[in-house]
Amino acid sequence: MDLSSESVKRILSRYKFRDVAIEELQKVNRVYPDMKLLVGAYTFSDSSQRDLLKLVGNVPVRYRGRSYNLPIQLWLLDSFPFTPPICLLRPTANMVIREGKHVNAKGRIFLPALHNWDHPKSSVTGLLMEMIAKFEEEPPLGMKSTGDGNDPSELLAFVSQLNITEGSFTIWFVSIGGNRPDQSVNKVSVIGGGDLGMAAVLSIMAKGFVDKLFLIDIPESSTKGGTVDLEIFKLPKVEVSKDLSASAGSKVVVVTANAWSEEQSYVSVVQTNVDLYRRIIPSLAQLSPAAVLLIASQPVDIMTHVAWRQSCFLPTHVIGAGCNLESERLSYFLNVALLAKTTNKQAWVIGELSDNKGEPRYFHFAIHVLSVILLTLCRAFDMLKGKGQRSWSVGLSIADITHSILTDQRKTHSITTLAQGWGGIGLEVFLSLPCVLGVNGSTRLAGVALSPEDDAKLRESVTSLSNFFMQLRI
Repeated sequence: MDLSSESVKRILSRYKFRDVAIEELQKVNRVYPDMKLLVGAYTFSDSSQRDLLKLVGNVPVRYRGRSYNLPIQLWLLDSFPFTPPICLLRPTANMVIREGKHVNAKGRIFLPALHNWDHPKSSVTGLLMEMIAKFEEEPPLGMKSTGDGNDPSELLAFVSQLNITEGSFTIWFVSIGGNRPDQSVNKVSVIGGGDLGMAAVLSIMAKGFVDKLFLIDIPESSTKGGTVDLEIFKLPKVEVSKDLSASAGSKVVVVTANAWSEEQSYVSVVQTNVDLYRRIIPSLAQLSPAAVLLIASQPVDIMTHVAWRQSCFLPTHVIGAGCNLESERLSYFLNVALLAKTTNKQAWVIGELSDNKGEPRYFHFAIHVLSVILLTLCRAFDMLKGKGQRSWSVGLSIADITHSILTDQRKTHSITTLAQGWGGIGLEVFLSLPCVLGVNGSTRLAGVALSPEDDAKLRESVTSLSNFFMQLRI
């Protein structure tokens, strides 16, 4: 996005809140670097015209299991960002607009985010996220060749490879009804070459369900491991790279990278990791628009929230390793205690993963226990405190989560997910909650009844996470 062109600077100088508008545009550029900022004459309903800025580009949507790009333009009024953009589809000569509850016959887009616009709570990136979600439910364009436009899949195949250039479209590849060669390949990428990245790679390969696995050792990460040895000994199906583009087309992208600094305050330390994510997450999202992002960087609750914001993915496609390890350990020892030989009892550890070596702060046990052996449970709680070699333990947990996604297990895991709306949680925070995992990402289970004490602790944690997140520059 070019903010330095003379035409853009000339129009931008007329905007009432120029500095705030620039800040908002820079945020859009970080998440959607291919979105172009152009100048044009917008015609209002009374036939008057005004020179305005407009954002032009494509938004990625999924329909019938495939990913596509839909062309849009956002006109920015001179009171932007305190007034919402005017959003329009940009159909080509081959396309027909499919009028619906979110799009009128002229291609004007109507969304709740536009109706309820309230900057700074509202943002263009949040608007685009809602737009993607609504368009996945009801695609807004069809092909003229279909006559009645009842099947949008042909158009979506057509626009899947549209590349926007100033004032025109360039079609790189069109395949109506066709598939890309790698579409059925189970490809996983692990970002970060430290001990945890190595443990995740070996654990995932041990499961034996991956066709290709790329370990990407990005130079920005402070965590280093044995990637050179991995290149020397050449494991089958495993490749090592320092280029994020090697992750393209992944079904799962595991992020283990950390960039810890020597800053004194905890906020400053975490901000260093946030800055690292700003450089890699938008690129990973563009390279693998249909992937599930699995976050294992610390602190996992915060970094999963950051990744969701920066990727603009649906919350179902951005999850964290969370309390999956602790939940599996607890379930195992409970079944040992109960002498369960045929029916396994599932236990979930939920809530915030604290900064104390990954120790889960709050517990909830979703089981029916008649009697337990206390000695065995004491051993389970020692394990829950994260004692021992944690990298390998978390690596095995990552492999477990990845396996459930790629093989569509529909298994329930306690993973970090958007908690807003669960159990009456009103703030936008990420916590470990029970979720069903499969090829379409995560599906959060309904809220459970907590004791007044546990509920108070959980809400204290929610407030703490929200306040901390607000201190970060995302």
